[in-house]
Amino acid sequence: MLFNSFGYLAVFLPAAWIIYFACCRWFPNWRLGTLLVLSIVFYGYWDPRFVPLIALSIVINWLAARWFIQASRPWIIYGAICANLLALGVFKYLNFLLGLLPIRWAAPQFDIALPLGISFFTFHHVMYLTDLRRKLAPQYSLIEYGLYIAFFPQVLAGPLVRWREVMHQFARPFSSDDEEWRRAASGLMLIILGVCQKTMLGDNLAVIANPVFKAAESSPVTTTDSWIATLAFTFQIFFDFSGYTDMAIGSALLFGITLPQNFDAPYRATTLQDFWRRWHMTLSRFLRDYLYIPLGGNRHGLAVQLCALLATMTLGGLWHGAGLTFIAWGALHGTGLCVDLLWRRSKLPMPALICWPLTFLFVVFCWVLFRAQHFDAAVRMYEALFWSKRSGSDGHLDAASSATVICIAALLAFVLPNTSEMVSRIQSRPIYAVGFGLLAACAALTLNSSESFEFIYFRF
Repeated sequence: MLFNSFGYLAVFLPAAWIIYFACCRWFPNWRLGTLLVLSIVFYGYWDPRFVPLIALSIVINWLAARWFIQASRPWIIYGAICANLLALGVFKYLNFLLGLLPIRWAAPQFDIALPLGISFFTFHHVMYLTDLRRKLAPQYSLIEYGLYIAFFPQVLAGPLVRWREVMHQFARPFSSDDEEWRRAASGLMLIILGVCQKTMLGDNLAVIANPVFKAAESSPVTTTDSWIATLAFTFQIFFDFSGYTDMAIGSALLFGITLPQNFDAPYRATTLQDFWRRWHMTLSRFLRDYLYIPLGGNRHGLAVQLCALLATMTLGGLWHGAGLTFIAWGALHGTGLCVDLLWRRSKLPMPALICWPLTFLFVVFCWVLFRAQHFDAAVRMYEALFWSKRSGSDGHLDAASSATVICIAALLAFVLPNTSEMVSRIQSRPIYAVGFGLLAACAALTLNSSESFEFIYFRF
């Protein structure tokens, strides 16, 4: 079920909270087991066929961790990590890799369904196993480890949570004191803000961007349409993923669990390095700590650092999707980070008034590769962006109304504080609860009246 669906908001989430709260009150020893069962039910709602997959991955990785602690053989961890990556490769990349073979060697494509959340729960396994090998992580019970992997607010699309950020919270008994109720109130406000971001902004921007990118797959598009669609997707993916993250963090807060923040006004970044410290922050930390640093980081000279940056971002692009456009998107960001590093090393001045627009435009142009289904569509979009083509097809958009929606989205993205900051300020002023009630009513009406789109990051 989608986070932005009535099934989740009006049925599953309140029912799960009531069951969990009752269990905490009368059967506290069953608390974690109950939350794990609820999480598996949530995951299985999408496709029951994949419940055995996530259950098996939890059991096998937990057994591997236990075996490593008893035998202290590093190859156990390496083998478990390779098994996780192999499973991810088969489900997500096998057909893509087979499609890259020359025609004379072409192999048949396999009908393999992509399990939702496999990229995210695979990375959770990798983080825990790597830290276990480094003797940074302790052993947990099967239920605790299973909950770390399958906790329903973050199992499908993150945030990517390190074990040390949540395991102590799972162990903490649930109480009904004022702090827990304040945490739950914050969670409800974040869920409302997340729904509003998704339905009022993200979905309306999708209606603008989708027809143009679809048309670009088979024919040229006009310059006006290309610019509008590119900017629309730029803000669509921000409000779509930020909205999902707020709903995930808010849902977790209802159960007394605080998940890490994932956004910090990324479109205000003045350098590309600053952008990646603000955008999908948990993924950026994962790539830094578990890929960039092991590849050499900044410890072995400039050449190694540049290669590590480029490799890390290219693999990060491939993680987002099995397609050459995702690889190109990651490589382009890696190249931009290398240029950013060289510029900082050169100590050449760069006026602040130039840094922000350059960074923002670079990110905007890169989003074309991220959104386009294949290179032909991306090329047509870039052709229309950079020079006018009279051969373009008739416009697909109402330029005035589309530009209005984009301007509103841009104003909110650039001016408003982060949602977590908004919630903190509002909690100290109860009068704003009335405004949140009206906002919740608007969100409910929007859910009922507008076209609903799947969250973008559910595809990864």
